[in-house]
Amino acid sequence: MSNENKHTKPDCPLIGEDGNIFHLVGIAAKTLRRNGMSTEATEMTEKVFGSGSYEEALGIIGEYVNITSVDEPGEDMDMRMG
Repeated sequence: MSNENKHTKPDCPLIGEDGNIFHLVGIAAKTLRRNGMSTEATEMTEKVFGSGSYEEALGIIGEYVNITSVDEPGEDMDMRMG
């Protein structure tokens, strides 16, 4: 199973986007595909649409991508917080 997490989770700017779950899963799936993770994109989408709540769906998306802000680049975030 360790091979399953072989890829690092790509950054995906979802904070600040329209909160519609269909919109968010589309952005996350596109991010995964752009990073050569098409299988994961399909798997994530199926899990999200099979989930029982909005919160569960967001949690599933977070398992596949690093949810970042639209306004902030991911690499600089740690430097600004300190």
